[in-house]
Amino acid sequence: MPATDKSILTRLYFVAGALVLFAGAVLFKLVSIQFVDGEKYMALAETRTTRMFTIAPNRGNLYSDDGSLLATSVSKYTIRFDAVTVSDADFKENIKPLSDALAKLFGKTSSHYQQVLRKAKQNKNRYTLVARNLDYTDYIAVKDFPLFKKGPFKGGLIIEQKTKREHPLGKIAERSVGYERIDENGYHTRVGMEGAFSEYLSGIEGQRLKQKIAKNQWKPIGSDNIVEPKDGYDVYSTIDINIQDIAHHALLKQLEQYKADHGTVIVMETKTGEVKAIANLGSTKDGKYYERLNYAIGESHEPGSTFKLMNLVAALEDKVVDTSSVIDTENGTWKLYNHRIKDTKHGGHGKISVAKAFEVSSNVAFAKMMHNGYKDDPEKYVNRLMSMGLHKKLGLPVRGEGIPVLRYPGDKGWSGLSLAQMAYGYEVSITPLQTLAFYNAIANDGELLKPRLIKEVKEWNKSIKKFDKEVLNASICSKETVRKVQQILKDVVEKKSGTGNGMYSKNFSMAGKTGTTQTNYVSKDKDKYEYISSFAGYFPADNPKYSCIVVIHKPDKSVGYYGADVSGPVFKSVAQKVYATSPLIDEIYIKDEFDIGLDKAYQGYFAHMQKEYVKVPNLHGMSGMDAISILENLGIEVELKGNGKVYRQSISKGTNIKVVKKIVLELS
Repeated sequence: MPATDKSILTRLYFVAGALVLFAGAVLFKLVSIQFVDGEKYMALAETRTTRMFTIAPNRGNLYSDDGSLLATSVSKYTIRFDAVTVSDADFKENIKPLSDALAKLFGKTSSHYQQVLRKAKQNKNRYTLVARNLDYTDYIAVKDFPLFKKGPFKGGLIIEQKTKREHPLGKIAERSVGYERIDENGYHTRVGMEGAFSEYLSGIEGQRLKQKIAKNQWKPIGSDNIVEPKDGYDVYSTIDINIQDIAHHALLKQLEQYKADHGTVIVMETKTGEVKAIANLGSTKDGKYYERLNYAIGESHEPGSTFKLMNLVAALEDKVVDTSSVIDTENGTWKLYNHRIKDTKHGGHGKISVAKAFEVSSNVAFAKMMHNGYKDDPEKYVNRLMSMGLHKKLGLPVRGEGIPVLRYPGDKGWSGLSLAQMAYGYEVSITPLQTLAFYNAIANDGELLKPRLIKEVKEWNKSIKKFDKEVLNASICSKETVRKVQQILKDVVEKKSGTGNGMYSKNFSMAGKTGTTQTNYVSKDKDKYEYISSFAGYFPADNPKYSCIVVIHKPDKSVGYYGADVSGPVFKSVAQKVYATSPLIDEIYIKDEFDIGLDKAYQGYFAHMQKEYVKVPNLHGMSGMDAISILENLGIEVELKGNGKVYRQSISKGTNIKVVKKIVLELS
């Protein structure tokens, strides 16, 4: 055999051997895949073609206290078409009636839909968009259209459901209602009541199996979920939409009039601590206002003269002064070290009582009172404020509560001026809601309540959990102190010299305190000074039903900036409108037995009324209301101080009525 033939034969053997080895390797790999790694590769293929998706549950509804919707979940549906699963016969038979039905519902032409569907069939498109963002009614209608009613496999119908959160009140209370959002990294942002009560509203996720039909396109397998989602519970808040609307528009009107930067109004029910309204409005670059931030809860700032109430309570409790103690305001300026403290009234108020000092909001009087009263023991002063909880957050469920600032002697920033500065609301910081909680405690006879935003959690009509009032401090001060400051807060509005007298109405009683805080005061340029105007109080004055605070930041100084002018009218408007629209319920308790004491008191009053007086009668021991009735029927003006029975009258008995114009009655 020639050498050439041998060489060729050797090569053939080599190639044949290589092919045999390759075939053996392929056979081995096939056997290995089939019997050794088969389950592994089958699982891998499965994960690449099918995947379990989570189904977000419907979030529970958020309601106002009367059952009106504040936030609700609305399902939106997207309809797509899988042209591959539909037989040619079914497609040909139904394309015209299906297109006609779609055209009638969505307003486009039938030819448009025929073109879209034919193109999908021609290109074997498994994910053609038909319509998006349908409400439930339209979704149900589309499901019953020709071809689509055959379902996902024979009719090619693909349904995608998404839930959208809507606020029926629109922009009103938008920040207080809030939201919960989840970013692409799974990070939750929780704001307002939606965020605070998410544990009740959220529900439990379900699961659904889907099949990959194209790049990033997944089609549900079957019509049922693997695990059904469990919808969230419904939450009933304390918000009253009528009061919220009143507060929102009263604040908006004043912000626009004074061209202010931002402001807040809070209304709280005195006896329960239920927050009935929170309005927060901030300005935009074009001068419009919207719910930008939750200033009511999150913004801690120097409160100014509204903090004088806290100081007055502290001084009365520690017996530093009494309401009748006299303080010399001098000429309206008091120099302490190198700092001058001034009153707004030029020339000062002279020598006035502590009650009068509060009524006219004298900075000099309060600075002297607190500095001289506590300079030897400043720790006693701060400890008293702390005993009333003014150094603590309220512990609200809503995130972002501002931190109160209450320095202690020896802390950074404490100086010899601190007592005087804190006396009229500087060198301290507190949020509007924290301030209101204190004023509400005074209205509530000393009981400090935690402001409450939630009343009940329900699943349909079944109650899951109820929330009652939460007491933070059963008594922030003595009953005697409460009665004294209640009368003084009333005088602020009712007396002509009071800083809140411009709010006075003979038909409606209110009590409270004005506040005007200077900001940016470290600047030597007075043109750069800004102000915070506020009014905190409650109404009606004698039997408080609601407490309220109004805080307006940076009003236009050329228009006005004092608390009585800027915030006071908002308080008055809210108070009168709320009270006018609130049902009045009087509870009358009838005793079975005859009340001898009450009858005796009435007989005494009746006997007095039958007399024809020419001289001032003896009113000692009489109830305040009876004494007022007798004197006013005699044409005499009456001024009451305190509550209870008469123990002192300014004009002695036996004085000729003709020379008497006014009598002051002191009650206890």
